[in-house]
Amino acid sequence: MTHDFTGNMNRFPSATLIEVSWEVCNQLGGIYTVIRSKVPAVMRHKAGAYFMVGPYMSQQILAEIDLLEDASDAAGLAVQKMREEGIEAYYAEWLITGRPRVVLLNPASVKVEQLNVIKYLLWKDFGIETPPDNTLINQVISFAHLTTRFLELFITLAEKDVPVIGHFHEWMSGLPIIYLKKRKAPIRTVFTTHATQLGRHLAINSPQFYDHLAFFDWQSEAPKFGIKTEASIEHACARDADVFTTVSEVTARECEHLLKRKPDVIVPNGLNIERFVAGHEVQNLHATYKEEIHQFVMGHFFQSYSWDLDKTIYFFTSGRYEFKNKGFDLTLDALNRLNRVLKEERMDVTVVMFFVTKREYYSIKPEVLQSRVMMEEIRQTCQAIEKQVGRRLFYSSTMRTDHRLPDLNEFVDEYWKLRYRRTVQSWKTKKLPLVYTHKLENEEGDEILQYLYHYNLLNNPEDKVKFVYHPDFITATSPLFGMDYSQFVRGCHLGVFPSYYEPWGYTPLECIASGVPAVTSDLSGFGDYAMRHMPQPEQAGIFVIERSRRTFDWSANQLADVMYQFLKQSRRERIIQRNQVEIRSAMFDWQNLIGYYRQAYELALK
Repeated sequence: MTHDFTGNMNRFPSATLIEVSWEVCNQLGGIYTVIRSKVPAVMRHKAGAYFMVGPYMSQQILAEIDLLEDASDAAGLAVQKMREEGIEAYYAEWLITGRPRVVLLNPASVKVEQLNVIKYLLWKDFGIETPPDNTLINQVISFAHLTTRFLELFITLAEKDVPVIGHFHEWMSGLPIIYLKKRKAPIRTVFTTHATQLGRHLAINSPQFYDHLAFFDWQSEAPKFGIKTEASIEHACARDADVFTTVSEVTARECEHLLKRKPDVIVPNGLNIERFVAGHEVQNLHATYKEEIHQFVMGHFFQSYSWDLDKTIYFFTSGRYEFKNKGFDLTLDALNRLNRVLKEERMDVTVVMFFVTKREYYSIKPEVLQSRVMMEEIRQTCQAIEKQVGRRLFYSSTMRTDHRLPDLNEFVDEYWKLRYRRTVQSWKTKKLPLVYTHKLENEEGDEILQYLYHYNLLNNPEDKVKFVYHPDFITATSPLFGMDYSQFVRGCHLGVFPSYYEPWGYTPLECIASGVPAVTSDLSGFGDYAMRHMPQPEQAGIFVIERSRRTFDWSANQLADVMYQFLKQSRRERIIQRNQVEIRSAMFDWQNLIGYYRQAYELALK
């Protein structure tokens, strides 16, 4: 059944809402997108004061905020009190849509001697052991101490008859929950886990993770992966929170077994869809950014051989480098099968598959950069010849007595003819186009490269599926693309994200918000939600691969078939599908999904 939370039904209960996250003004992963994109909906539906608390990690944050030096509300006064205690604290407006107020606390304000005492009491009072020299855990514990101190000060300064809800995201910000409960502070707490720490590690290492969920013991499994402290904190937060939530039914089952508590409310992730809406421009934007991708493909491939760009389809996948969890293994296997079928059928289409992820690398491959530079040289030479020919043709047309088109070669100087020949000749090569763009620090151990080399998927001329492995995020400052990631997405035809472990999955959601069809899986929170709330998601350009209770081979065949059927579409059919995708994306707008948060806050007050 589809839920439609609209209008005044979404109004939050009357209370002060304080949202705490490690990723407030601190972009690390998907939670940053959750926090930031949700703000306009929260500002619209809140029924009391609202602000966020996050860590002050570097001076670069100052570029994203406007400081509130003379704020006289309870939060501002509490920050001022903390400053008087020698703590580096800031109260500001975050310069994003909605301009929410934020409190930023510097974990480095907690001195080593004080931190040691805090860690001892954490073990003594709650049984949570901590390693002596883990920088991140030390920062998390320090931030928790400062956040708890701030909240206690805020309570003393705020209006006594207004209830306070503290909403904590993930283990990195949730630790104050157990302190507040022990001290019986008058704050109702909500804890959201976006992915369990143990689940992420088990999914990578356990071949039958989902089938064995009920048999894992978190206390014995966590030390095997070196995450005993993280798992202990997460378990304690889930146990002590007044309301426990997670982002999908998929993760809820995981929480029930690994954290020993069934979530009270599922809070699906959304986007501020209005920011993506292009209306009638969706096709024009696709054509514009597809042309930009064409330019990269020409520079990367055409020095070796060429094909018809009008018969080229661009697939891509992106996200954190987790070869199995993100479904990179399944995607490669399906593309391998697709390549064989396309060659057997001699189908007149070329697929270019982009793997966009973050890996440690030394530099962009010199050959890749050199090819781009030389193609630019060819472009400039052609433009110079075009200008010269155009000018001389015009003069000639005014003086000729006949109406025939003259030999245009006569209008090109020998200098430009020679330069053109030499430039093109020096650019062309018999080497195969590289399957990766950057020199990786560990090329021998990279699983994507291992697969491509093992199966000889090395951009051979006869291959119908070409590969570009780009181990860095795409940004406008990239010398290879020169475009933002969102523009790159719009220029592609299909996003491929058949994850094995994906508590939610923003990448396919960002695709459909941009009018680009996407592949997901029934083991991702997004895919599971689409199957539950959309009668035929494939009609909206959302293709859900079955991975639950299916073999790897079966799922790879299904994915290959989905991609094959997509290639058989006509240009007109793809245009219609892109329009349908963008229209249906509205159901994932925060204005519709924010009602799930209202449920959690109402439950907390009860």
